[in-house]
Amino acid sequence: MKKVFKIVALVLMVCAMGFCVSSAVVPQQAETAYAAVIQQGNTGSTVKTMQRKLKNWGYYKGSIDGIFGAQTKQAVKNFQKKNGLKVDGIVGPKTLAALGMSSASSSSNNSSSYSDADVQLLARLIYGEARGESYVGQVAVGAVVMNRIRSSSFPNTMSGVIYQRYAFTAVDDGQINLTPNATARKAALDAMNGWDPTYGAIYYYNPVTATSSWIFSRPTTITIGNHVFAK
Repeated sequence: MKKVFKIVALVLMVCAMGFCVSSAVVPQQAETAYAAVIQQGNTGSTVKTMQRKLKNWGYYKGSIDGIFGAQTKQAVKNFQKKNGLKVDGIVGPKTLAALGMSSASSSSNNSSSYSDADVQLLARLIYGEARGESYVGQVAVGAVVMNRIRSSSFPNTMSGVIYQRYAFTAVDDGQINLTPNATARKAALDAMNGWDPTYGAIYYYNPVTATSSWIFSRPTTITIGNHVFAK
């Protein structure tokens, strides 16, 4: 019995010196590692978030189980191919950003920070500007609006950016007043929640119809469908 008391006392003394390690810390440390790269073999809530996004967008058919297996890797590859990323099945910084899992997505600039009127306004713009584009292309138009809101060069409200003079053709020609469909609204929410397929673009244009020589001088980030996105 005395030996047991001695062992307990020793453990308490070690803990008092700050050397006790709780098992609850381990999952947190693992999740921190996933912030930079997520790949096959990883598990946890970060993988679940990624799986949920991929499933919502039609790339993943499996269970939301937080296990990065072969099926999840293939879904990532399909997503990367669709978004013009390196197709390796490894979720690095660029793929994380395209998934809306970058630091921007955890900031105050997400859909919960905006009113339903803002969501509807962005959906109307997306529908007016890009309803003939792919789903990623529609999200990309919404992402440009969100990037402008965060930029010091533009107004910092949804309505301020969208209704800025000569900013969007859909506003000028009245297509902003069309009723958006469910796809446009979903694209608006994805853009507001941080998905940015444009890699930070604040401009986009159709090279076939654009007439401004200035816009052609802007650095291109990516081309999606009929739109070139630029900074």
